Amino acid sequence: MTYLFVGVGGILGSLTRVMLEQFLVKKRNRTIPFAIIAINITGAVLLGMLCGIGAPRSLYILAADGFLGAYTTFSAFMYESFNLFRENNRLNAIVYIICTVLFGIIGFAAGIGAGRIIHLML
Repeated sequence: MTYLFVGVGGILGSLTRVMLEQFLVKKRNRTIPFAIIAINITGAVLLGMLCGIGAPRSLYILAADGFLGAYTTFSAFMYESFNLFRENNRLNAIVYIICTVLFGIIGFAAGIGAGRIIHLML
């Protein structure tokens, strides 16, 4: 059952990421990959919420391991970072890396807080 939950979540997460990225790319500034930042930070917030809620194991497997595992994208983060450095956009690369990591941590913490509030209301 675990593999089914991860698989279903993964399919939904990867499709959501591709659709959201395509939508956001139309509006992005090419110097900093905002679509990947937005995807990774929203994924961190959602993961924090799952942790804060204290999601049951089956929901965690489906949503965190499956959906968010496929939705967020460390490989695209590395690819974009490398390309910014390669294109001599060092300042943009540093801003991109710092923003992704810093806002990811802040987003995760905010998600935990929101999840705890939701858990108390349930």
